[in-house]
Formats: sequence, C-alpha cells, structure tokens
Amino acid sequence: MQVSSAAAALALMGTGGCGMKGSDRAVKIVVVGGGAAGLGMSARLVRLLKNAQITLIDPAERQFYQPGFTLIGSGVYRNPNKVWRRQADCIPEGVKWVKQTVTELDPAKNTVTVTGGAVYPYDFLVLTPGIQCNWDAIEGLSYKTLGEGNVHSIYDFEGAQKTWKAVQAFVEKGGRGVFADTYTKHKCGGAPKKICLLTEHLSRKRGMRDSLKFDFFTASKALYDVPLFTPRLEQIYKERSVSINTRMRVKGVDTAAKKVHFIRTETIKREVVDPQTLGAVKAVDEVVTTPVVEEYDFLHLAPPQSAPDFVRQAGLGWTEGSLAAEAWVMVDKGTLVHKKFANIVSLGDVAGIPTSKTSAAVRKQIPVAVRNLIALIEGREPEAIYDGYAACPIVTDYGHVLMAEFDYDKKPKISFPLSLLDMSRERRIAWFLKVYVLKPLYFYGMIPGYW
Repeated sequence: MQVSSAAAALALMGTGGCGMKGSDRAVKIVVVGGGAAGLGMSARLVRLLKNAQITLIDPAERQFYQPGFTLIGSGVYRNPNKVWRRQADCIPEGVKWVKQTVTELDPAKNTVTVTGGAVYPYDFLVLTPGIQCNWDAIEGLSYKTLGEGNVHSIYDFEGAQKTWKAVQAFVEKGGRGVFADTYTKHKCGGAPKKICLLTEHLSRKRGMRDSLKFDFFTASKALYDVPLFTPRLEQIYKERSVSINTRMRVKGVDTAAKKVHFIRTETIKREVVDPQTLGAVKAVDEVVTTPVVEEYDFLHLAPPQSAPDFVRQAGLGWTEGSLAAEAWVMVDKGTLVHKKFANIVSLGDVAGIPTSKTSAAVRKQIPVAVRNLIALIEGREPEAIYDGYAACPIVTDYGHVLMAEFDYDKKPKISFPLSLLDMSRERRIAWFLKVYVLKPLYFYGMIPGYW
C-alpha cells in the first residue's frame, strides 16, 4: 500500500527533473554529505552531467528517514528498522562514494580533506553535511548519558526507541512531563511539539490523563510563527491543558535530582538619558535573564544544533546576524549559491537561510540548486530561485496532522490536493500522508532524484 501510494503521488506530482538542461563540461564535483540533499543532488547531477566526475563524501552506514523518528518515539512505527536503508544501496550509480568523515575544507584551494589525510580537489562543491547535534552544550548532559534521569530525545535513532519505552512507562506511572525545544535553529521545529501532543493523547487513550501534568517550554517568543496555523495549534494546547512557556532556554539538567534548569529571557523598556540630545530621556530595550528550575518525571529535549565544525573552521558560515552563532552556511537565500565562493552551492539543514529545516524544504531546494550549479558550470549567472517553501506536518494526535506549508514570508503554500481543504485545522488525510506515503516517497522518489 505504501509503495503504490508513493507511485500514485509521483505520477500526480511529476518527477521534478524532466526537461532540465544538462552540461557536457568535464568538471570535478565534490558533494559533502550523503543525506537527503546530498543524495538527491548527486542523483540528478549524474544524469545531467555526462562528463562530470562526481564524488560524494559521507561516512554513514545507513540512510535514515529521520521524520520517522517521531513515529518511532510515539509507537506508531513498531518496527524501527523500517525507517532506514543501507547507504550503499542509496548511492547513485556513477557517483564515487568516499566513506570517510570530512576533517577540513579549504575553499581558497578548492580541496576537501578526509580522515586518513586523503585530499579531494574540486571545481565545484555541493555542501550538504546536515546539522551537528551539540548535546554537550546542555550542562550535565551528553549524548552518551541520554536516557539517564529519564531524559530523552527523538533526535536520534536509538534515542527515539528509548523514548517510546519511556513514554509508555511515564503514562502508566503518572507524574509531570516537561517537553522543551532549543534556542538554535533546529531540524524539524515541530518535532518537540509532536512528541508532546502524542504523549498527551496516549495518556487519554489509556485512561491515565488525570494522573499526568504536561508543560511545554520553548526558547522562542511564541509557540509557532506561521499565522495561518498558529491559532489552531495554540487552541489544541489549551484544550488539552498543556501549558506553554515561552522565552525559556534550557541551560542544564540535573539528572540525579530530575531538575531542568532554564534561562528565561525577557525584553523590557528602560528610560535612559540620551547624551546626543543634551540630556533628553529615551526608551531603550533591555534584555533581562532569570534562572528558572523545574522538576520533572519525564523530560524530552531537542539538542542545540549547528553547522558541523569543519564548516565553521573553513569560514563558510555567516559572520553576522542571527545565523552567525551556529555558523550556518552563508548562501543567497534564493539561489543557494555561497555569497563569497561562487563555486559552492549549499542546501539542506546546513544552509543559512530563513526557513525551517525539513526534508520537504530540501525537496524544493534540490532542483533550484541543480539548475544553478549547471548554470555556474556553463559560465552563466544562476537564475533559479527558491521561495523558502517548507512543510512541517505537526502530528496533533494518533490520527490527525496539522500540515503546515509556507514560504519565506510565512504565507501558506498548500500543495494540491490539500489545497482543496481548509488546512488551518488538523486533518485525517494529512495523517495518512505522514504515516504511509511520505516515507516511501523519500526512499523511492526523493533521494533517487525523481521527486
């Protein structure tokens, strides 16, 4: 059913690569990162560039359908092994796979160095290494200790499996569940919200809701920032008595005492004397931080995330603005071409662009990046433009999804046939897409470069 549904969806939505003009230039292309963006780019490029030498560098043994981690963590996918395939089976024919970790990028010399010291020169670089989870940025926590003190996260394959076991025990025993996102841009911003709502619904399904308390903490100033979908999402939290605590950044966790330490950030107006106007008083914004400690019985966290260290060390990240701290790659948000090095395109989670980091966003970025890379190879100016499209299927319960689709301006970009419905509310059809259709589309359509 899943494969046939994916095939039908492919037929309706098109292959996304037909009719694209290629190039006969003999060039060396290095693709750093073999996730959705890297594989999708490689698959299309190897078909369009007949004389190109394409090398993909990635150390992974397995290719994960990461949106499935939420469904593992909530018990929807009971067989975790259904969300991955062997990476060797995902590498496009004609692409050289270097199964190593990148240790250094030198954009001035056009080289990539990997573990063991091998150096790979390039004419053009496709930078798609994904994100780096910085667990050590949370005091008292590390990747190795995840699970201790009943601290869990679905941002990891093993972690998602531990989460499902812990969720069931928590629902059965009762207590307080604390769910928190992080202060950095992070993969699938809706994931912390999804596991919170699914755990709450599970407690109702099992008749245990009265023995549990649910609190959601976000480092942002609001629960969500896309106007069409925010009101309903906030209403759902209110209806289910899940508190929303904004501007709360996780600082650390005391796993022994089961306490999570937050930093609350508030902006207040303060009057100061303006020396430039001979003593006149003016109002200025002042950021005030306050430490807050909360006890929990079950804690779910999203780790702080950033570009990989080698991206920062190569000087390829933003140097100013909101995207600088995590070194997200400094690309033009429309063309996805690096602003300093014109022979580099970057897309996917590592790209420093003002949209959500989701596989749906990557799917729309790939054809833009391919067209513009070919234009650069041919000596032309890049003209294809990415409009910031992203989709975040927010699972609100076992059976419904609030399918948020939007662009850079946070305006709705609803895909057909969902555009025939009022998608400002959760829908059963969106649940069917999320649970049954999108995974086979990922493996058989997106990463092979057909969708």
